[in-house]
Amino acid sequence: MANTPQSKKRARQAERRSDINKARRSRIRTFIRKVEEAIASGDADAAKAALQAAQPEMARGVTKGVMHKNTVSRKVSRLSARVKALSN
Repeated sequence: MANTPQSKKRARQAERRSDINKARRSRIRTFIRKVEEAIASGDADAAKAALQAAQPEMARGVTKGVMHKNTVSRKVSRLSARVKALSN
């Protein structure tokens, strides 16, 4: 347990930040799931639109430190490849 005033404050801040990060991570997963569902349904236009909406959200996760840059890059690359294959 935190004893000094600084460590108590840090514990409070970490708790608040983890709640924010959890919500952001969940939001990113929701956007990714929408893309996955559109791909599964075979709707190329919906998949493309969902991917367009998901990309900025994923990039925001990187800038906020919730996800690693390479992880997001890999996910975007794989999703966009699947969407492109769907339209061919």
